[in-house]
Amino acid sequence: MKTSSTNVATGPTKYVPLKGIQKIRMGKEVYRICYNYLMYNSFSDFLKDKQHLSIIQAENPDGDSLGSALALDYLLKDKEITLYCPVDIPKYLRYFDDWSRVTNEFDFNADGYIIVDTAAEILLSKLLDDANIKNRLLRSPIFVLDHHETEDDLSFSHQGLIQTLPACCDLIYKIAIEQKLLSDNPDSLDEEDHAREQKACEYIYYGIMSDTLGMVSPTVSADTYELMADLLRRGVKVAELDEHRRDFMKKSPRILDYKADLIKRVQYYLDGKLATVHITWDDISEYSDEYNPNILILEELRMVEGVEIAVAIKTYPDGKVTGKIRSSSKCPYSDKIAEYFGGGGHPFAAGFRTYDLSYDETVHELISAIYAIEKDQVAKSEEK
Repeated sequence: MKTSSTNVATGPTKYVPLKGIQKIRMGKEVYRICYNYLMYNSFSDFLKDKQHLSIIQAENPDGDSLGSALALDYLLKDKEITLYCPVDIPKYLRYFDDWSRVTNEFDFNADGYIIVDTAAEILLSKLLDDANIKNRLLRSPIFVLDHHETEDDLSFSHQGLIQTLPACCDLIYKIAIEQKLLSDNPDSLDEEDHAREQKACEYIYYGIMSDTLGMVSPTVSADTYELMADLLRRGVKVAELDEHRRDFMKKSPRILDYKADLIKRVQYYLDGKLATVHITWDDISEYSDEYNPNILILEELRMVEGVEIAVAIKTYPDGKVTGKIRSSSKCPYSDKIAEYFGGGGHPFAAGFRTYDLSYDETVHELISAIYAIEKDQVAKSEEK
């Protein structure tokens, strides 16, 4: 976890910044309370002197980043909020009722900026390539909220709260509980505030469901289920939300035909352990706005016997190559594979972006990365 909080005093005891906290002479519950105070209070301190905030998503929006942005929009009820993403929200995410609140027009008038669901500079390259936006960010207060294990490599000054969790929406929920952005007693709220809080909870629910692949990823814990149970107690209607999402996720006949074409392109390596598929620029232009090809194919690849690592690779006319990686519990190092290309993520789901490699060259690098990672793991196990 990462925070840029300064020293904080609570009662007679003065606590040093987060990484310096010692458990000596502290009961377990007292330690937890102090620990949470230092983490989450830094975010409240950031908000105090700012009325106009802009919430930024990376250029690869997903259900978790969109859920995080929209949930904060509802939770920060006393702030003027704008929502920014450098690309249009894809159609497959438009089951979020307020998706149209997100604009690709950067807000230069905000008092501060909150970046959600990433601390990787490569995923913010569209912003930083624009000199006017970059200069604005360099001169403005910024707070980063992220849940990935990948190291924060942002080159501009910022505060951050980075906690390894199943989803960024999980972190948003924890902040909301600790900082009383969600009521302790939702039944006591008036109709307007109750509806507002329930909407925030719905977006948190959607975000967590998205990043945990429906609460089945290995990152899910008992705490995650307890969080989801609290959302239900707060009025989230799971059956209605899922039906709403499924209506938007239905495929047209041409998308089903395209999925069949993608399946025919699948290639296998490393005795069937690695499966890859090439998604061309023609595919992206033709189908991506209607349905994300990655979503169409990755889960199918994971269901193939013997496949432990599945990678969907997109190639673009400007030489850009992106990869989405999913892996099984037998190969929990998607993040390490992504790091070979300057990307990151989680042990079971990660992504990367690189340039000036062909599809075949990217596959070759993937195989080399997997060999190197597994060789390193063998060496470490022998050392033990």
